[in-house]
Formats: sequence, C-alpha cells, structure tokens
Amino acid sequence: MEEKVKVLAIIGAGAVLGSAATLAISKLLSNPLPINNQSIGKEYISEAVNSNELPRSKYNGMTTPNLLTDEVVSEQLTRNMQFFGLEAQQKITASYVVVIGLGGVGSHAASMLLRSGVGRLLLVDFDQVTVSSLNRHAVATREDVGTPKALCLKKHFQSIFPECHIDAKVILYDSSSEEEILSGHPDFVLDCIDNIDTKVALLAACVRRGLKVLSATGAGVRADPTRIRVADLRESTNDPLSRAVRHRLRKDHGIDGGIPVVFSLEKPKAKLLPFKGPSGDEENPSDYQIVPGFRVRIIPVLGTIPAIFGQVMASYVATQLAGLQVQMEPVVNFDTDHYRILHQRLIEHEELLYGTSMQVEVDVEEVMYIAKELWHGRSARDLSIKDVGRAMWRSVNELMLVRWDQTKPASVSNLILLRFKEADEHESRSLEDIKEEEPEFFARVTSVLKRAESEFGF
Repeated sequence: MEEKVKVLAIIGAGAVLGSAATLAISKLLSNPLPINNQSIGKEYISEAVNSNELPRSKYNGMTTPNLLTDEVVSEQLTRNMQFFGLEAQQKITASYVVVIGLGGVGSHAASMLLRSGVGRLLLVDFDQVTVSSLNRHAVATREDVGTPKALCLKKHFQSIFPECHIDAKVILYDSSSEEEILSGHPDFVLDCIDNIDTKVALLAACVRRGLKVLSATGAGVRADPTRIRVADLRESTNDPLSRAVRHRLRKDHGIDGGIPVVFSLEKPKAKLLPFKGPSGDEENPSDYQIVPGFRVRIIPVLGTIPAIFGQVMASYVATQLAGLQVQMEPVVNFDTDHYRILHQRLIEHEELLYGTSMQVEVDVEEVMYIAKELWHGRSARDLSIKDVGRAMWRSVNELMLVRWDQTKPASVSNLILLRFKEADEHESRSLEDIKEEEPEFFARVTSVLKRAESEFGF
C-alpha cells in the first residue's frame, strides 16, 4: 500500500512539474523572439499590420485581416517564421495557390503548402478516393473511399489549419473550366495531372495568362528519391510523360521550355500493367474510359516517391512565395554531344534530300529517346537488341536517323536509326516494297514506332 502511495505521489509530482514546464514554455513562446533583427511576437505582428508595414492578404480583390495576428496561427507557424523571417512568412500567408490533380503527388503538395501557411488554396480534381490510392495519398482514410478527392482534402485540411480559405472544385480541367479554375490571379499553379492532353492544355493556359506554374512529371515505377530534380522542362530526361508534354507544347503551342518541372533522373523500372476486364481476360482499356484520353491501365507505384514529388513541389513553391532563392542542383547530361551529332546529321541530310529541314520535328533530347529507348543504339536492321553502351559511341560515325515513311515529317514516330549504306538503300525503296519483301522487318519497325506514338500521346 505504501509503495502504491509513493508511486502515485511521484506521478502527481511529475504532472505538476510538467504543467509548470508547459506554462513556462508557453509564456516564453508568447514573448517576442529575435529573428533576423525582427521580433515575431504577437504584439509586433499586430503593430506591423496596423502600421501597414506588412501586406494584407488579397483574395479576388478583397482585403482580409492578416492571419498572423491570430495567436494560434502565429504559434502554429513559429518554426516557419524562424526560418523565413516574419515578412517572408507573411508573403506566404497572403498567397493564393491552385493545385490541380489531388492524387499521390498533388495531395502531399497541397498538404504541405497548407502546413506552410498558405492563406488560400483552390483544390481541383474530378476523381474520387479509391482503396488502392491509400498507399500514397496524404490524408485519405478508408472512410474517405468514394469521396471526391477535392472534398476529402478540404475536410481534413479544415482540422489542420482552419484559418486557411479553402475552395474545392470537383471538376475536370479543360478549356470550358479554364476561367473558373485559373481566374482570381493565383500566385502559383501546381500541375499534378498525369494525363498528357489535360497537362498540355493547363501549362499552355498558364503561359498564356502569365501565371507561375510548377509541373510534376511521372512519379510511378521509380524507387530512388535521391534522383528527383527540379529543372526546366527542356532539361527533364528519362521521363516519357515530360518528353511527350515537351513535344506537344512545342508543336501545338510554340512553347519551348520556360516551365519548371519536378522529375526523376531514374529510368522507370516497369511499364503499364496489362488491362484485364471483369472476365479476367485482357481487354482494350479505352472501352472502359469514363473520360476520353485518361489512363485506365495501372502504373505500379511505390507510394513514397509521389509523396516526395509533392513535398519537393511544396518546398519549391513556398520558397518562391517567400522570395528565398534556392540554387537547385544542375542536371548534367554527359552524353549530349553524341546526340547532337545525330541531330545535326539529320538536319543536314534533310536539307540535302528535301531542300529544307523545316519538317524536322525533334530536338536533341528526343533524338536521345529515339536512339536509346527505341533503337538501343543500334541500326534498326540489327537484330541483336542490347543496352546502349560504348559500342554506340564507337559506331556513331556510321549511324544516322532517316524517315521511315518519306511522305511524313521527321518526327519521333517516323525516324529510324540506320547505317549510312542502309539509309541509302532504304530511301531508294517504298514502304510497300519493304512490307512485301521483308514482312518481319516491316512489322518490327512498325511496332517500335507505334510505341513511340503511344508514349508521346499522338
């Protein structure tokens, strides 16, 4: 009995000491803290706002009170203010950010922007939470399955940072919804869409409107977080989605870079899984599309990678909003010179054969894709399919890109890699002759070019 009394006394004394410590810490935190020669206490914030030293938040032309005058908000964002400084944090709190696509990448990006103190968020997605998406979603639970992703995030976000002004739209981004989604002068737009057509349309609209936009490329079938980078769209490599988007933006909208993207240098470790219908047999995925052009087949995803993509996006946007300059690690391609040779050789050959190179629709990075991914650094007539290695660079002087179909432009889906003599022979024959005389070769090349067509979204 005495031992029990002692234990209870010790527990009671600990509780009293803990309460006293908590009160002392709370009192200390409520006092002004010197950060970059600025105090971030409640009194200083109120004084700064009242004297117009700090900008107030503006949503659609309406001025709202500064969120940092709220004692709880100020305390919740203390670590951010210690990192950025008061004025920089106020810029974040006064910002309006639109996040389109709220899956594995977008949900994490939106979640961390909320926790970073962004004062207004517009969350856009037409899709619903599924059981299989719980391996990578930022906040969704089993209770949220079947709920629109936008409404799911809004519900959870309101319990994390209720002072944030959150709008949720359960709609698909397209030309008809552009004004509804992109109006209101957002400070940043996050593109977390995985559909090529929609992605291209959104990015083109942002460029046309002069809006800052950050785009996420493919996060599926990858596992190495150390190879994730932020760079211009022109520099992204090893990613079929960004490659196709870059091609379409240049071809359809005349946009050649200038858009920052989050991407991985890691080569995808798997491909789309075959689509099986209710019977268990493989079927045509397009027969099951709810929205035309949207992927139905499944991409294997390690949930941590899209989450990190989203975290990277949130970090990039938060520092941009705060005006903090962060020097991103440069993307280095040691093999570029080899592909420049093939690209230049293609241009010179087109000018010689057709009198112009205007129908060359590929850049150096796309030449890299053609040479490495499609033809493995070998002639299309070489039956031995091997990985690209030193052998390609030893033989680069005898390889060139030529049109498969001479009646079509020199595009990603119409270029084959051949030796010089093979190229001359190829261009002296028609496709009908090749199909009749070499049906296996014709079928093999056609299959490869169809894959390029599919990956680029043609």
